[in-house]
Amino acid sequence: MHEFEFPQDYIDRALKRQGRVHSFEHLDAPATALVVVDMQNYFMQDGQQAAFASARDIVPNVNRLAGEMRRAGGPVIWIQTESGLETDMVKPDGWWTAREKYCDEGWEKRRIGLSDGGEGYALWSALEVLPEDEIVIKRRFSAFIQGASNLEEVLRRRGIDSIIITGVATNVCCESTGRDAMMIGFRTLMVSDANAAGSDEIHRASLLSFYSSFGDVQTTDEVIGLLRASGQTRADAAE
Repeated sequence: MHEFEFPQDYIDRALKRQGRVHSFEHLDAPATALVVVDMQNYFMQDGQQAAFASARDIVPNVNRLAGEMRRAGGPVIWIQTESGLETDMVKPDGWWTAREKYCDEGWEKRRIGLSDGGEGYALWSALEVLPEDEIVIKRRFSAFIQGASNLEEVLRRRGIDSIIITGVATNVCCESTGRDAMMIGFRTLMVSDANAAGSDEIHRASLLSFYSSFGDVQTTDEVIGLLRASGQTRADAAE
């Protein structure tokens, strides 16, 4: 699992700007969603084109967070990337710019691996996905960019105003989704030990960039503490 620690200068800047280290000091669990990004075989299974070992390392923390979120009364949403239609990837108003990042062989592996029914498309088998959870399909790195998915609709319908992001890869789909979430009015937190990237350096750089301008970064244990405190607050109010 990636090692991550805030440099003191980032903490100092946060204190100067917002008066506290973390913008998430409390949350309302029923108005919060755990969003698990792209934990599919394509990114996790040995032999798959985009797989890396640290993606498997975060599975226990993701499952812990999912269990705590359900107990606290918030939804768990699993995102799966589906490769776009070939025509969408080559037409001028489609996502042809993504196609440019692959050689022919690499593109074909992505297209087949992330197609519905492809070997890489399925969620990793060790994830504890329950029937009451929601699954959202996306076709871009960010789940919030226009036409990528119906995630915003799902969240608005549930009255969600805050999201907690876990998954892979930290610096691509997770950060892209988190940045866009903040830009359209969702409080957003990325979990440092429940996101994974191809290297410690990339993971660290992504989280620090996100923390600087877009949202909060906390550990799994810290987020679980917030969820449990939210449940206790609601229990006290009901007495």
